[in-house]
Amino acid sequence: MDTFKNRDGKPVLLAMVKAVQDNKAYLGEIDGLIGDGDHGMNMNKGFTVFEKRYGKKEIGFTGGLRELGMVLLNEIGGSMGPIYGTVFMEMAEAGDGFEEIGLAQFSQMLEASLEGLSDIVEARVGDKTLIDTLSPAVYTLKAEAKTKGDFTDALDKMKGAAKAGRDSTRDMAAKFGRSSRLGERSRGVLDAGAVSCCVILEAMADGIKELL
Repeated sequence: MDTFKNRDGKPVLLAMVKAVQDNKAYLGEIDGLIGDGDHGMNMNKGFTVFEKRYGKKEIGFTGGLRELGMVLLNEIGGSMGPIYGTVFMEMAEAGDGFEEIGLAQFSQMLEASLEGLSDIVEARVGDKTLIDTLSPAVYTLKAEAKTKGDFTDALDKMKGAAKAGRDSTRDMAAKFGRSSRLGERSRGVLDAGAVSCCVILEAMADGIKELL
């Protein structure tokens, strides 16, 4: 298949939850190198709250993204709550009317998340943030959608773009957040938000592939 039913998308959300839970310590370690070290803990808290609240309920992909976004927006600390809350809620809004989600629809949803995020943060590509992961993933997927590529292949290419974007932050100097105080000394370390974004996008892609 080249689409999945929106209503059947809960396993994708649970795959994202598991990925964040599995990477809690790793995200904390990375954040601790140039930040305050609580990124893994906060992300794990939010995703686990979502799992406990909705894991056994009937909920579709976009409905679940909206609820996950609300949890992150309202119930976790730090700057990442509003950021990831916006990402997931914008995806949900863009996909609300979709009964079936294929490459074109998923591309629209992910692009909406980047556009929505760009409205609330000043960071752009090159500033050592999750934008450096999300933006290349979005544009890779968008390019695949334009050529009407295979959904599974496009998801793999999106994952590759996300990883490359994540890795690019190692050589950047942070311009936002606590790590920006270090200036040039923030080079040589991955950005924790870029890493968590990659973890989530990979889990989302792999979860969708399981449904196709």
